[in-house]
Amino acid sequence: MFKKFELTLTVVENIKLNNSFFKLVLTHSEPLPEMVPGQFVEVKVENTPTVYLRRPISINNVDYKANTLSLVIKNVGDGTNALSTLSVGSTVNILLPLGNGYTLINSGEALLVGGGVGIAPLLYLGKVLRSGGVKVTYLLGFKVKSDLIDLSDYEALGDVMVTTEDGSVGVKGFVTGHQCIKRHYDMMYVCGPTPMMRNVAKEAMATGTECEVSLENMMACGLGACLGCVTQTKEGHKCVCSDGPVFNINKLILSE
Repeated sequence: MFKKFELTLTVVENIKLNNSFFKLVLTHSEPLPEMVPGQFVEVKVENTPTVYLRRPISINNVDYKANTLSLVIKNVGDGTNALSTLSVGSTVNILLPLGNGYTLINSGEALLVGGGVGIAPLLYLGKVLRSGGVKVTYLLGFKVKSDLIDLSDYEALGDVMVTTEDGSVGVKGFVTGHQCIKRHYDMMYVCGPTPMMRNVAKEAMATGTECEVSLENMMACGLGACLGCVTQTKEGHKCVCSDGPVFNINKLILSE
């Protein structure tokens, strides 16, 4: 169990990645607390009358040497739009770290599969796995070319395969159509839309690959108190924010 903190972090960078995504790089006057891949934060949106709840954002990267936390965010509404306008030097109130992260292997080869904004937490995951001696391969899915962001940070950690639904970049179609997903790995990690997650999990089962997925249920409180993110599992109802967001596929109900 990780100790949770409420911290006021300072914006070091606010980088526009494309027309939909931006990255906030944040720091603190004290050393950042321990965070593991797959955990998330809850961000308070200030001075926006239409936004009442914090916004759950996955951890994109943690650089303990630079003492920075990076969040890759999709601009989809008033809350995220307000965050996209934060200037360097401004502050933001954040609860962290929240939830349970991925189970880390320490040898072999891992396939990291992401779709859309679901690619964000896979950067930190890949960095930690690579530092532990694991061979990392990425399979990242996007709708169209304009959805892509700079993938050089991912490419520095391992091979990167890309699919787009219209074939404008990489292999045409969904990630489940890519040949690299058709073989066995020591571990498969997934984050993305529910239909993608479900279909990738079935591919993992077909190849006998152990697989963990990060669910994207809307998490209002992030602490397991409001019960707004409850999902049905083989072990009963679970709060995605406190029992997850990462679950082994063997514990999930994967039927449509």
